[in-house]
Amino acid sequence: MKHSVDTNWLGNMKFNSLVNGHNIVIDALPEVGGEDSGPRPKELMLTALAGCTAMDVISILKKMKVTPDSFQVKIEANLTEEHPKHYDKLHLIYEFKGNDLPLDKLEKAVNLSQEKYCGVSFMYKKIMELSHEIVVINN
Repeated sequence: MKHSVDTNWLGNMKFNSLVNGHNIVIDALPEVGGEDSGPRPKELMLTALAGCTAMDVISILKKMKVTPDSFQVKIEANLTEEHPKHYDKLHLIYEFKGNDLPLDKLEKAVNLSQEKYCGVSFMYKKIMELSHEIVVINN
């Protein structure tokens, strides 16, 4: 199976990417010629990782009949100073809110995503350090 993306220049540093029939505008900050009308490409890498693992975790938890009141994945990324600037460390924070959430099932879902299912994590682990933690907030 092949995936493809069409990215077209809209002027200055603004581009439109067509992804699965959805438009994503990417842009740069004004100090480098952009208009800040969309996210930067590197940050979209973080979005891809967060989305991939979050979907895994929720899917696995549904099968376990565990439903948090809310759930989010935060990523803290370390960007190198030297060019080409790139991420060398990513730390994922899985934050669950709810009462009586079974920690063992949350851990199992996160670990299955990180070790077996998330293709974005799999690729990123080949080129950078990934770590994670689970935070549970009782309502």
